[in-house]
Order: sequence, then C-alpha cells, then structure tokens
Amino acid sequence: MVTGASSGIGLAAAVDLARRGDRVVLVGRDPARLQSAGDRVREASGERPELFRADFAVLDDVRGLAERLRAAYDRIDVLVNNAGAIVLRPVTTVDGFELSMQANHLAPFLLSNLLRDRVGRMVVTASGAHRSGALDPDDLNASLRGYRPMRAYGTSKQANILFTAEAARRWPEVPAYSFHPGVVRTRFGADSRLVALGMRVLPFRSPERGAETLVWLANQDPARLVDGGYYFDRRPRRPLRKATDPRLAARLWAASAKAVGVGEDGA
Repeated sequence: MVTGASSGIGLAAAVDLARRGDRVVLVGRDPARLQSAGDRVREASGERPELFRADFAVLDDVRGLAERLRAAYDRIDVLVNNAGAIVLRPVTTVDGFELSMQANHLAPFLLSNLLRDRVGRMVVTASGAHRSGALDPDDLNASLRGYRPMRAYGTSKQANILFTAEAARRWPEVPAYSFHPGVVRTRFGADSRLVALGMRVLPFRSPERGAETLVWLANQDPARLVDGGYYFDRRPRRPLRKATDPRLAARLWAASAKAVGVGEDGA
C-alpha cells in the first residue's frame, strides 16, 4: 500500500512494484489524479490497482481510511508512508496542527498505529532536508512562528526518521526503514512559480530514480537490512544527531500519540 501515490515518487514506486507482480493499493488525496495514477499502473502491469482516497490534512479522513483498509485486507505486506508536502505558507489544519507536520508525520503516524497488526513491513519516505529540522515534541506547532517552509518541512522529515527508528524499537515484529530519495522533480511546491520553474530546469532526479530505494526496501530480505535504519541509494546512512536521539524519538512518539488520540502502544 502506497500513500501519496497520485504522482511523483509514490506513483513511480507503485508502477515499479506492480510490474514486479505485486498487488498494489494506491492512496491519494485528489480523486482525478488518483484515478489517473490507477490508469498508469494498469497500463504498466495489466492489473488494475485498488484506489483509496484520503486527505492527510484531515485526521478523520485517516481514521476512515484505516477502517476501510482493515475491512478490505487481512494483511498489508508493505505499508509505504510516502505522502507528504512542502507547504509554502503557514497553514493550520482543521485538527489544529501545522499542515506539513500533520500531513508528513502525524497522519502517517496515526495510520501506522491503526494498521499495526496488519502490517508486515513499513517504509517511510524521509529526506536529507531533516538537516533543517528544529523539532520540539513539546510544541508540534512551533514552525508556525516565524514560518519558513524548509524549516517546517525539514522538521517533519526529522520526525519521519525518528518515528521510523522508534517504531522499530517498539514494534520488533514490523521491520521499518526510512530513506532519502534524493532531490526529485515532483509536484512539490507547485504553487510557487519559482519552485515549479526550478523543478523543470534544474538537474533533479526523476521520480523513478527517487523511488528506487523505496522499491528495494520493500523487497529486500530484512535480514540484510538495519531495522529502523535510514537509507540513501540502497545504502545505510547515518542521519544528523538530531534525527537519531532515542530520547527525542521517545518524546516525539508520546507527543504524537497524544496529538492524534491513540495510546502509546497504538491502542
């Protein structure tokens, strides 16, 4: 199951996985783009993927998505938490959280907790942008003050890496990995003419290249991987210290569980 599968890395990964013969489930926010992505996967593999719509800016959407997935599948072999966004202006969601923190971290945290007993493996799209992060688990909305898009995005990516490592510690039965896809030409920042122009003309990676490590992590023998590890170009890398501190990861987990209304054990 791939979230954020309507375009970019998520769609590229879904196409690759489907071509390999995997049964793929796509999750996206926009119905038209989600339908188009489903057509792309069917054209590439000959099989029509199942489509689920959910807006990660609305936590009730995530809860509804989890209910529908639990009703549809007894097991999800690989949960790919790929959905995410760079938010160019300060936005507070209906749930009261800064949008990039909710869409990139809190929503996948909630979804993963609600599906934990069905998931065989988890892959999380993180980023080298975590270097810009300034995570404070005591204030998940800190980015709203003096808002800077890359700091907010980097903070959410720092959270992704910490969440993955803490999930591996708490859920030893669910191997979990995060990865940096490189700087990829996607729809990120499409609302900005300058960012959109840069995406078209600068030498960024293609979505297919960015998805390679994701697909590899989804298929590799867990015995050959580092549980909770962070990868780039199919190799383990060490993130910055602020994304490896186990005490910070534990504090983030507790704050996230409280924020989305689940127990620290996922119940």
